[in-house]
Amino acid sequence: MKQGIGIAGFGGRMGHVLAEEVLAAGAILAGGFDRTGVEGPAGVKRFSDIASLAGACDVVLDFTHASTAAGHARALAAAGTAYVLGTTGLSVEDEATVAEAAKRIAVVYAPNFSPGVNLLMALAERMAAALPGDAYDAEIVEMHHRQKVDAPSGTALGMGRAVAKGRGVHLEDVMASGRDGQTGARKPGEIGFSALRGGQVVGEHTLLFAAANEQISLTHRAFDRRAFATGAVRAALWTAGKPAGQYSMMDVLGMT
Repeated sequence: MKQGIGIAGFGGRMGHVLAEEVLAAGAILAGGFDRTGVEGPAGVKRFSDIASLAGACDVVLDFTHASTAAGHARALAAAGTAYVLGTTGLSVEDEATVAEAAKRIAVVYAPNFSPGVNLLMALAERMAAALPGDAYDAEIVEMHHRQKVDAPSGTALGMGRAVAKGRGVHLEDVMASGRDGQTGARKPGEIGFSALRGGQVVGEHTLLFAAANEQISLTHRAFDRRAFATGAVRAALWTAGKPAGQYSMMDVLGMT
């Protein structure tokens, strides 16, 4: 019998925090799975693989690694188990697999589950619509801990997509990331990205709109992974009774 919330990668730092937040929300923690073999939180049932975990719970939380997302999506779709995916750095092919799974199950896929970050993205879109790209240069600066493997971060890309949407363009057409050497003058309408790595920074993101006579900035700083975990658990509870489809944290927050 399926019941409760399962956690993929429950042996990692984020997995432990997710387990704590599931219990803090008064929800049932069905158990977890970790392909690295690392032990999960004490007293939490351990499953041998993602398929067995999917068969035992209503929804799975996944903040593991981009290389596992497609396999997890297929396993959850086969089991009819909802999927909350917070892993970043997915390839186009991986995202297509997640979208295919969403034809059979409810999938909440977001670059960031912090309510604050999602509010910032909503503001970014509205500001970008009001501040034309030929007059206001958009730059996104992010910093994370030294262990992070993808850059720019998924959250930074999400902010960039919000700016691009506000301006009616595709991010891929105007994105400038990792400038180095003789790059020439900045192209009008570019959305620039800078990624910093060091220490154990949980996550810092700043969006700048720079014009000739003024500069506006929006900044979000996460001091604890719990900011993401509480939002992810909220999303997991939100999936109850939802039809198949791919949703965002904006949907969970009622901002769409």
